Amino acid sequence: MNAPGTRVRRRPVHGVLLLDKPLGLSSNQALQKCKWLLRAEKAGHTGTLDPLATGVLPLCFGAATKFGQLQLEADKAYEATIRLGVKTTTGDAEGEVIAERPVPAVTAVQLAEVTQRFTGPIRQVPPMHSALKKDGKALYEYARAGQEVEREARDVTVHSLSLSPLDATHLKLVAQVSKGTYIRTLGEDIAEALGCGGHLRSLRRIATGHFVESQCVTLAALEAMSEEERLAQLLPVESLLPVHIRVTLASEDAGRFLSGMRRRGAWSDAETVAVFSSSPTLLGTAHIKAGELIPGRLLSPIEIQQILQTQS
Repeated sequence: MNAPGTRVRRRPVHGVLLLDKPLGLSSNQALQKCKWLLRAEKAGHTGTLDPLATGVLPLCFGAATKFGQLQLEADKAYEATIRLGVKTTTGDAEGEVIAERPVPAVTAVQLAEVTQRFTGPIRQVPPMHSALKKDGKALYEYARAGQEVEREARDVTVHSLSLSPLDATHLKLVAQVSKGTYIRTLGEDIAEALGCGGHLRSLRRIATGHFVESQCVTLAALEAMSEEERLAQLLPVESLLPVHIRVTLASEDAGRFLSGMRRRGAWSDAETVAVFSSSPTLLGTAHIKAGELIPGRLLSPIEIQQILQTQS
């Protein structure tokens, strides 16, 4: 097998790979490695995980990249370890220590109070070490230059939160959160509420939307596989559309829909539907208004032909 960095002959690959991102790689580095291993022409990820975070990272290939945005909107679930009493510049173990405070004995009552306080709708100030942009520049670029800029608090939702002591200075955090929630900031805020400050020692994403860690493959396992085995790890493009109402079109209507034409039928109004041919093959997404099927994101005829060839 060629070494990474060697030019490889790319090919059309369509589907979703659920990667268990390893420690130390950025999301883009992990994506590029998998893209190389699959020899895929086109790929994209569905929202970043920090290099110090591990866990569920859905990677989209080919036609699946058209629907990757949906995963950005999905709820996420995480496990993390909070180190109490030590604050860092980044809010995680990557940063430099900027303050140390004694850690009080944390009682079950205190943990219950803090858990309740940070469950539900909360306001959160994004960390400086994040990819959010201000005046066209990522916040982490200001942070690396030693600058701190004003950030507006954002509304996020912590759907569920569990805190449990691991030892005198560490807490385990398990949370399911809405998009845009920073677990580093949540961990820092919880540690501050306990009176000692802190930072995240570790972070693992255990779910994103309906995808969970038990479905994921590690990079090491992927590297050890044959090309056929790697391709077999891919979920179909429609796995990104689990809650979409399904609409099936006969071949003549399917062809017209693919060319961007609206179709009429006895359908109820719906904001998002997944449209299939009778084969069945995914054609794309649409919405329905007054019995009219209005195309949204569509696969190209070439993409559909390529998907059918891999299935045969």
